[in-house]
Amino acid sequence: MNDRRRASAATPALVHLAKAGVPVIIHEFDPGASDAGLGYGRAAAVALGVDEHIVFKTLLASVDGAPTVAVVPVAGNLSLKDLAAATGGKRASMLDVATAQRITGYVVGGISPFGQRKRLPTVLDDSALEHATLLVSARRRWL
Repeated sequence: MNDRRRASAATPALVHLAKAGVPVIIHEFDPGASDAGLGYGRAAAVALGVDEHIVFKTLLASVDGAPTVAVVPVAGNLSLKDLAAATGGKRASMLDVATAQRITGYVVGGISPFGQRKRLPTVLDDSALEHATLLVSARRRWL
């Protein structure tokens, strides 16, 4: 697929955000050029030249057996204890890659908090309130 067609392809996240009237700016980059073992989110921050505190990653966990989405800054880590508490649960654990991909319809490294296959409880880190703009995956990770 050429770059022009790829850039214009709408993902479920972009469709969802457009229907909700949320303004979106798409930032594309070559993740391979900046990865260097940083992980997807930090590599995105480096490639885009932005503070990693405004780039958020979408993680999938199980809270008391129920799939749950956590959206946290790539500069930090997810506290499973805090996630469980925020959802009224007792115990949380990370979902494996295959399960996260199957549930969301996205590839790990490109999981968006928007437009997932199924509506899931979602917890957004409160540090998001400190920023006027956040960057999250809403496109896709190219393999």
